[in-house]
This record gives sequence, C-alpha cells and structure tokens, in this order.
Amino acid sequence: MSTPKVFIIILNYNGQEFLRKTLASVFQVDYPNFEIVLVDNNSKDGSLELVRRVFPKIVCIKNSENLGFSAGNNIGIEYALERSADYILLLNYDTIVEKDFLWPLVKMMEDDKKIGIASPIILKGESSNVWFSGGKINWFKMKTEHKKDKLKENYFHSDYITGCAMIIRKEVFRKVGLLDEDYFLYWEDADFSVRVKRVGYKLAVCAGSRIRHLEKSQEKKTNKIYWLVLSGLIFFKKNSPAYLRPWIFFYVLLRKIKNRKDIKKEKNSINEAVQKAYRDFKEIN
Repeated sequence: MSTPKVFIIILNYNGQEFLRKTLASVFQVDYPNFEIVLVDNNSKDGSLELVRRVFPKIVCIKNSENLGFSAGNNIGIEYALERSADYILLLNYDTIVEKDFLWPLVKMMEDDKKIGIASPIILKGESSNVWFSGGKINWFKMKTEHKKDKLKENYFHSDYITGCAMIIRKEVFRKVGLLDEDYFLYWEDADFSVRVKRVGYKLAVCAGSRIRHLEKSQEKKTNKIYWLVLSGLIFFKKNSPAYLRPWIFFYVLLRKIKNRKDIKKEKNSINEAVQKAYRDFKEIN
C-alpha cells in the first residue's frame, strides 16, 4: 500500500519523567512516512530542553503559557495541516508504542474512508490488562466508560475515542473544525468524537494496533476532579439530546445537593473542588 503522511502530535506539560521513553518508542516505529511534533505548554521541569537536546530532529513548538489540552493540540494540528498531513495522530506524552502500531491504523482507515477517528488498543502500564478498547457515553449518569475487552476484530461501535491516542483523517477537520477550546482539560475527546459521528463518520478501534499508557498524570487529584466535573458539565450542556435535557438539569441539581451535604459532613479539598466546578460553570453560562 502507499504510505500516507502521518503527523504525530505530542502535547507536553512537565512530562520529563515519561518523555524520553515515549519518544524513544516512537522513533522505533517502522512506518516510513511520519513526523513528530512536540507542542510544549510552557513546561517548567526542563522537559522541553531535554527533548531538544536528546531528540534534535523533533519539531518543537513552545507556547508562552499552559493553554490546556484542546488549544495546545490545535496548534500542532494546524501546523500539520499546513504541511499536507494525510492523518494526524494525537498521542499522550506518557505512552509507549509498539514499533508496528501505525501500519494497521493507517491501513484500516485507508480501507474504509468512512472512518473518521481510530484508536489502537491501549494497554494499562506494563501489564496485559486493557485500558481502552472502545468507549460508551452514559448520558443518564453523565459519565464515560472505557470498554476493556481484548479485541480479536476491529471494533466500530465506540461512542468516543480517547485523546490518549487518536488518529484523525485530515478531511475531518475541514468538516467539524478543531478541538473545542471551551474545554481546558478532559472531555474534549468525547466532544470531538460526538461531532465527528454527527457528520456521518465512524469511530473505530484497531485490533491489530497496540500501545501502552503509563497513566501517571502530573495533575494533583483535586485539580483533576475540578476539571473532570467542569468539563463534564460543559460537554453535557453542549451535546445532550433535546429529550434528555430536562433529566440532565434535574440530575445536576441532585449532584449539587449531594455536594452540599458532602461539604457539611466533611469539608475536604475534593468536595470543595467539586463545589468550585459547579460555581464556575454557572458563571460561564
């Protein structure tokens, strides 16, 4: 088969602990036509300097501030599209890829032009346990759920593809635009997936492609909880079907009441982070 041009976009924020392993694995990939672009969200841990020193062939784009996941990746996506990318692969900085992981992904998308986004099977750390093999959006409980099946065949019924590793056809961006920058962190992948499905593309998980996710975030737990709640509220406000909106309103009200009770019972940083997310969501809407 021909070898379409793939740009691998890696967004970095203080990822020095993982970047060397991630990039070393990417450089072993046996696909002959790809480029790596590292977008740095103003890291303070020396990780950008490490990349420039150890991997001088990588294109590095440094942002003057931490723009978050969507805006940071969008800078890399625009760079790739301007340079005639056929596919763009968003890849977390804390992953390890198998050297042959890219061939099956590209072949699957070349064989079926209706696939807009695809993912490899993502394993958890160094284990054989599956971290992601498809996703389900639970509209009633306002959450996403990872499928963790050991796939033997390609899977085409995913509600979303995780931003940990998603390969995207260039035409998708022309039809739906870039990642939504209303999301600073989390839920932007589900939002993008829903928009892509809405215009008629399929989402797929490739059974023949595997990577590993070390899943060690630099984020503090309270900060992670805050963004998960705030971004989740944004997602369901934007994307919930009309018939579910009354339920979403009622369910959020129940969650707010529970949060108030939790704070009265125990005023800890997690409960306060959830409260702040609800308050900030109200201010921006």
